[in-house]
Amino acid sequence: MELSLTVALTLKLLVLLLAANGSPVIAKRLFGTRWTYPVDGGLIFVDGRPLLGKSKTVRGIVVGVVATSLVAPMLGFSWATGALFGLASLSGDALSSFVKRRLNIQPSGMAFGLDQIPEALLPLWLFRATLGLDFWSVLILVVLFTLGELMLSRVMFWLGVRDHPY
Repeated sequence: MELSLTVALTLKLLVLLLAANGSPVIAKRLFGTRWTYPVDGGLIFVDGRPLLGKSKTVRGIVVGVVATSLVAPMLGFSWATGALFGLASLSGDALSSFVKRRLNIQPSGMAFGLDQIPEALLPLWLFRATLGLDFWSVLILVVLFTLGELMLSRVMFWLGVRDHPY
């Protein structure tokens, strides 16, 4: 088994994932409740629960997409690739929120794996051909992102950036 993943590409993709998913958290700390329009418009799904919940905001999507489009050229990718990668990652995050609401897990509630895997897997899988990734490379990146996100979340909580250590 030969991996198509290099250390440099691994770091670049982890930085893109971090930009997409970390920038909305930082924006929340910087802007508080300003511009926090829920992506789902407050819709209630057929099960009586919110479609996504209040924590998925238009501000978060805009900030995440802008962040990845700005970071991508510094990593050797086009701004458009960065923007689409960020949008795919945030879509994976929204998908996990949808599932968490169906499982009656509150917004910002911990769900190991469900909180990390979709936001890494969706963009990596969609861009695998463009980035030259094979199945194993995508799997390794998802595992690295999951572990890194868990550790970084604790650090961001300790620094007062996150509300929860997960």
